[in-house]
Amino acid sequence: MVEHVQSLARGLAVIRAFSATAPRLTLSEVARATGLTRAAARRFLLTLADLGYVRTDGRLFSLTPRVLELGYAYLSSLSLPEVAAPHLERLAAEVHESASVAVLDGEDVVYVARVATARIMRVSISIGTRFPAYCTSMGRVLLAGLPPADLDAYLDQADLRRLTSRTVTVPSALRDELDGIRERGWAMVDQEMEEGLRSIAAPIRDRSGAVVAAVNVSTHASRTTLQQARRMLLPPLLATAAKIEGDLSSLTSPAKRDTS
Repeated sequence: MVEHVQSLARGLAVIRAFSATAPRLTLSEVARATGLTRAAARRFLLTLADLGYVRTDGRLFSLTPRVLELGYAYLSSLSLPEVAAPHLERLAAEVHESASVAVLDGEDVVYVARVATARIMRVSISIGTRFPAYCTSMGRVLLAGLPPADLDAYLDQADLRRLTSRTVTVPSALRDELDGIRERGWAMVDQEMEEGLRSIAAPIRDRSGAVVAAVNVSTHASRTTLQQARRMLLPPLLATAAKIEGDLSSLTSPAKRDTS
């Protein structure tokens, strides 16, 4: 029997109600975003405030930096961000574009490492930022790496909303695109998540060959054509993915493990 602690789920929902676009919320807004009653939302907010995760001026509520502790255990145990960071710095310096690494979490990609050279999106991207997987280059690389049964489950339940006029929203068309990505080993997404944004991504594999993350370079359509992206951005991107894979492999190699 699956045990589900409803109060914990509701408390986490209250935390997730806050975002970069909604950093400060009223009690009514939190209740509406979470589906809780005002009384329940108030109890959770005051409890989170007592624990130091939320602050309030009496009307508006906002998260405190202490919420970072909730993700620290995961990030600190994950060697990928630390391994990827110097490679992303070199890649960004070489191509003069922003570079990132993300992992798949449910239907979203989550950024775990990033080096930004310029802001080219309406929203600011930082560690922990989430975007829908289906319309992002890293998301498609990660989806293409899923086992067939997992990919089938994703396509059956994913909400493929149209974000721009170019967004692929038909499951069969997305599957065809993922098949091509799996075959060629990289993904290019042209203005499907936001007008003007182009990105190209490659998979990062573990020692078993499983896709565990993705690395990408993003650029603005006004300064980089699709042909230029393939010619100038793809080779260093693929080289960077290979270097990150090499470092990850060395960390988990039996020869590197402490057997004492």
